[in-house]
Amino acid sequence: MPPETPPTSPPKLRLGRGRGKPRSLRQHFLRRLIMVVPIALIVIIANKTGYLDQAADKMRFNTLSWFDNTALVEHLRILVTHDGMTDQPGRCLVFIVDGNSPPDATKIDVMGKHTKDCPANISDFPRLFTLKINRADRIIQTDAGTPGQFRTVPQS
Repeated sequence: MPPETPPTSPPKLRLGRGRGKPRSLRQHFLRRLIMVVPIALIVIIANKTGYLDQAADKMRFNTLSWFDNTALVEHLRILVTHDGMTDQPGRCLVFIVDGNSPPDATKIDVMGKHTKDCPANISDFPRLFTLKINRADRIIQTDAGTPGQFRTVPQS
């Protein structure tokens, strides 16, 4: 009989660098910092430019949301502020939905709210413009800049 050979053990796996001395705590910290700082800056810039709001709106706002006033108003708040219809931030806008208008021509007045967080005269509550919404065909029209003359708002 041939002599028995001892079973071979699998090669040892080494995690990490495998050669040289192990990393110091300072090296670990610097490596993490090199990754975290650029990612944090990208997130801050995306938030300031409104890209995060638009991306979240695209994920949340669907076909059925056209018939939900709350979801529609939040969609319009993002659309109005990022489409350049007003210079006011979204938190300073009030949307008043006309409950008596038909679903194919729902009127929503956009008003400017002025509080200590929203700059302007506090006693002033101006109507900025009106939006006409055709919920069935998903068409938004506005008279921003041209009162009484509605034009279609392009949607992306």
